[in-house]
Amino acid sequence: MTDYSEEQRNELEALESIYADSFTVLATSPASFSITVSSEAEEEEENVVVTLKFTYVKRYPDEAPLYEILSQENLEDCDASGLLALLQEQAQENLGMVMIFTLVSAVQDRLNEIVDQIKTRREEEKLIVEKQAEEAEKVRFHGTPVTIENFLSWKAKFDADLAEMRRKKLKEEEQSGKIKLTGKQLFETDHNLDTSDIKFLEEAGSSVEVDESLFQDLDDLELDDEDDPDYNPLDVESD
Repeated sequence: MTDYSEEQRNELEALESIYADSFTVLATSPASFSITVSSEAEEEEENVVVTLKFTYVKRYPDEAPLYEILSQENLEDCDASGLLALLQEQAQENLGMVMIFTLVSAVQDRLNEIVDQIKTRREEEKLIVEKQAEEAEKVRFHGTPVTIENFLSWKAKFDADLAEMRRKKLKEEEQSGKIKLTGKQLFETDHNLDTSDIKFLEEAGSSVEVDESLFQDLDDLELDDEDDPDYNPLDVESD
């Protein structure tokens, strides 16, 4: 007949010696204890840590002990679920013999695998970030390739903006009395002048009056030879 109590007591003594710094007795009847398991990562921030709680059942080791995760550090929930599944698998494979050391060793191996996966994932993410930064730098350095279409579009916008700036500047200077606009500049800044004469004639209709007296004395004007339309300075006979 198997003496379960004796086997459990002997295993507890062995576990306390092996995991001295991470072994904690939680209860004595039934025997319950915790063991903190850590991965073997080189960098502290990459280390993965779990604290496992085990409780002996009456017929242990012929029956599997109870187990759970008390705490976890740097461990995703999906990985924690994977550890519990691993414990169940190992417990079933080792029924009939004390198994806590085997279970803890299996968990530690899995934690090391998780750390390697984390390192690989971080390296891949770093490469992606570096690649994105490199592509962004290339775009910033080379700029947008110039084509006929985008150049003409840019030129049209540039000319429109420049003309608008000039109109605003002339209008501001006119209002401040700094300059007197030429006729051409007036037409450029105020397009209403383009049709002002036409509007005047349309509004006047047939009632426009002409002062004929302004043209009655044209025959009395003394015109120089230069004013003669037939005058030719190279033709000596014209004298």
